[in-house]
Amino acid sequence: MDTIVPRRRGRIVALTVAGIAAVLAAGFALHAWMPRGLQVAARDIRIATVERGIFRDDIAVRASAEPLTAVLLDSVESGRIEEVVARDGDLVAQGQLLFRIANPQRNLELLARQSEYAQQISNLETLRVAEQSNRTERQRRLDDLSFALEQADKALARAGRLAEQGFVSAVALEETRDKRDKARRALLLEQRSIAAEDKVRHNALARLEETITGLAAGLRLVQGTVDALAVRAPVAGRLTDFRLQVGESIATGKRVGRIDDPRRFKLAALVDEYYLNRVTVGRQGCVTQDGRRYAVKVGTVYPQIKEGRFTAELLFTGEQPALSPGQSMDAQITLGEPAPALLLPNGAFVADSGAAWVYRLTANGEAERRDIRAGRRNHAQIEVLDGLAPGDRVIVSGYGAFGNAQRLQISQ
Repeated sequence: MDTIVPRRRGRIVALTVAGIAAVLAAGFALHAWMPRGLQVAARDIRIATVERGIFRDDIAVRASAEPLTAVLLDSVESGRIEEVVARDGDLVAQGQLLFRIANPQRNLELLARQSEYAQQISNLETLRVAEQSNRTERQRRLDDLSFALEQADKALARAGRLAEQGFVSAVALEETRDKRDKARRALLLEQRSIAAEDKVRHNALARLEETITGLAAGLRLVQGTVDALAVRAPVAGRLTDFRLQVGESIATGKRVGRIDDPRRFKLAALVDEYYLNRVTVGRQGCVTQDGRRYAVKVGTVYPQIKEGRFTAELLFTGEQPALSPGQSMDAQITLGEPAPALLLPNGAFVADSGAAWVYRLTANGEAERRDIRAGRRNHAQIEVLDGLAPGDRVIVSGYGAFGNAQRLQISQ
């Protein structure tokens, strides 16, 4: 008869556990073998090490030379270019003729003003001649009336003496007195009339002289506009941006060029907007030209930001090198004193992450994204305040190709 054999449960359990272990081991092996994170070739990245060192609180900027002083040339009259005497780039003296404008209308205005002025001068002379003639006539009448009064006084005196002797009647004496009074009234009336006439003539002469003074001022203005048709250099210097052609029409207020100081220059530097609050007037710096260093300082800061940069003007504090307008050079601006710090080399990654995070290399050849806190920075260094330790290796090349990857798998 058959015998019932009991099942060996231990063997089955062991085989099951062994199978599960084999599957887990294969899974771990597969997980370790499969790449994790974005694949990046080592040759495409640049790696730097975080180190302790001295942070130099300065920045390097590119600056271009500009004249320290420049006088703009604008046309104050319109017309057609009749003559061009100077050329772009010439050294001109103050008062030197640059070009001449033809404007017949201004010449006609000058002739009209001159004619009006001459007419009023003629009227004034005629009035003065008439006044002199009238004054002579008035003086003659005054002399006649004064003489008549003197005769009347003498006649009255004689009549009085004769009346006392009984040779002249009282009626005749009274008539003589009346004639004397009439002569006196006539003289007084003539004097008042002459005074009133003198006042009127004086006012007329004053008004005419004021009119002539105004005409003279207007004539000088018109003469000045005609003189402005011959444009001259207001100061001495180098003529730039001057490209007028004979026959060209020009409008009032048109910019025709400028005159630069050929001896003294300033530097216009473009600075990253990150330093806007730290680059202030008076900051010291230097530029290097032909192996020599020249001291500069920040003279003006223009806070308007364009394409992520603002402009600062640098002034030479002592001797300056030989420069030409538009010449470029490297300048260094000092923002503070050197100090010990944890440093990371500056690189292209700053433009992508704003120095708020970096890719830090791990021991297994990967790179993980890590947030950091950065402090000051210059053209070569970044001060690390938190997030990294000395000896950490960081990718400092650009992050634009990595997107939002949290991990990078670096392949050799």
